[in-house]
Amino acid sequence: MEPMGELRRTHDCYSITEESLESEVTLMGWVHRRRDHGGLIFVDLRDRAGITQVVFAPEVNKEAHEKAHSLRSEYVIAVRGKVRRRPEGMENPKIKTGMVEVACEELRILNTSKTPPFPLDEEKDVSENVRLKYRYIDLRRPVMLENLRLRHNVCQAMRTFLSQKGFFEIETPMLTRSTPEGARDYLVPSRVNPGKFYALPQSPQLYKQILMIAGMEKYFQIVRCFRDEDLRADRQPEFTQLDMEMSFVKEDDIIELIESLMAFIFKQTLNVDVSIPFKRLTYKEAMERFGTDRPDMRFGLELVDITDIAARCGLKVFNAVASSGGVVKAINAKEMADLSRKDLDVLTEFAQSLGAKGLAWVKIKEDGSWQSPIAKFFKDEEQRAIMERLDAAPGDILFFGADQKATVFKVLGELRIELAKRRGLIPEDRFDFVWITEFPLLEFDEDEGRFKALHHPFTAPMKEDIELLDSDPGSVRSRAYDLVLNGIEIGGGSIRIHQQGVQKKVFKVLNIPDEEAEEKFGFLLEALTYGAPPHGGIAFGLDRLVMLMAGRDTIRDVIAFPKTQKAQCLMARAPAEVSMAQLAELYLRPDWKKAE
Repeated sequence: MEPMGELRRTHDCYSITEESLESEVTLMGWVHRRRDHGGLIFVDLRDRAGITQVVFAPEVNKEAHEKAHSLRSEYVIAVRGKVRRRPEGMENPKIKTGMVEVACEELRILNTSKTPPFPLDEEKDVSENVRLKYRYIDLRRPVMLENLRLRHNVCQAMRTFLSQKGFFEIETPMLTRSTPEGARDYLVPSRVNPGKFYALPQSPQLYKQILMIAGMEKYFQIVRCFRDEDLRADRQPEFTQLDMEMSFVKEDDIIELIESLMAFIFKQTLNVDVSIPFKRLTYKEAMERFGTDRPDMRFGLELVDITDIAARCGLKVFNAVASSGGVVKAINAKEMADLSRKDLDVLTEFAQSLGAKGLAWVKIKEDGSWQSPIAKFFKDEEQRAIMERLDAAPGDILFFGADQKATVFKVLGELRIELAKRRGLIPEDRFDFVWITEFPLLEFDEDEGRFKALHHPFTAPMKEDIELLDSDPGSVRSRAYDLVLNGIEIGGGSIRIHQQGVQKKVFKVLNIPDEEAEEKFGFLLEALTYGAPPHGGIAFGLDRLVMLMAGRDTIRDVIAFPKTQKAQCLMARAPAEVSMAQLAELYLRPDWKKAE
């Protein structure tokens, strides 16, 4: 290895263009590829900005040419030389530097490299665990670099927009107290307060409400949050969100601000024009039409209610469901009647894995008649009524779900997505936003036999529903709103409770005793008595948003150092054991004594 000495980088590897012809430049970076053509050696030199082709020729510099024979993939080198035009027929118009090359006059090897565990220009055949173990290699790949560049640009756009709108960026504590509801907290023992624990925040919810009570009026931060929960593609034990809160606002104020923010972010970072205002659906409408409160609006295949028709047909299963308070819904899969019997068996198994007892279907033949095992149970007028309601035509196939609402929504909602994937109905280059509003305030937990907050216990109920908290809590609607992009929830928020009496009433419905409420949330309850303004806010999952913008399938591809689905960092080998001396200092057990 050689020192850099007086050699200083003059350009990055993507700024060398035809305007640089005959200039002497010094580049530094990694050997992306080396090609030995006998008399000439070509190296694609890569840095964060891009790639430049470097040519080593004996007639330019014999010593550099000889040394270039030893170069291998991922060696770190510095080269000095003149920019010249590539020979005719050797140009690469696909890249910015493809018309020029650098004829090397001096080569220094700044560091060598072992053979990388996987090629940097391949991805499909590399296991994710290997990529995560050698993350410093994985992050060198151009696609990963672009993901992190996009993430940076999104954060910068957020800060620019919100600063222009008069928001203060304010940090809130990472060490706070554990609170009930939500996912499990990550706990941090306090050495200086033996037997007591901090919790890492699942969100800054209480602090941002306190900031509104403190008169900050407009707050935001791009903040790390922590949840000790089971993981999947769009979840991590530590994640990042854009957190915001505003005083003296109503739902429309927040929604309109966020729509402008999204339009600004997409234009600034992707040069994509986002059409505003976004579509809005109530929670009830989203569930009835799409079976989910996170609907993908890029394709049709909507759920249609036919309970009234099914109630009078001859199929006993449908009759029983309709008479017991359940629902019968159907999806018209347009022009999919060519699905084979094997395809239908696979789809039936798919539906059963989601809780369905089966999956009834009807193919519409060319003459408009039904082809189906259940056709004989429907009279002609019932068939016509169903076809008219579903806008069915020859070549279509109808799928039916009959059960309690929750099951039908889950099965047909997922079936809708499965059918769209099978037929390529989901456009990949489209961003389709939709707001979901008027969520239920509460949901009943059968296992615990009590109501829980659907979002969090500080969400304000609709004013006209407050009286129902005493008589019919399950019917109370909240002043909550979620923003969904391409079938994934990217943000959620609400107008908050700003009056102590209402907050205590909600705690009571949630079966949180006064003593527990005082212990866990006493500082908030007290703060609400000191002139708390009406306020509301929202939080966005930065990782999910960037994942969708980058066209990736997992948030792990847009986080520099993510954890696996077992919450492990394979590169740093965390979590790890610690010494007994460290544990003893924390007084985790009464019989442990401080290490001497």
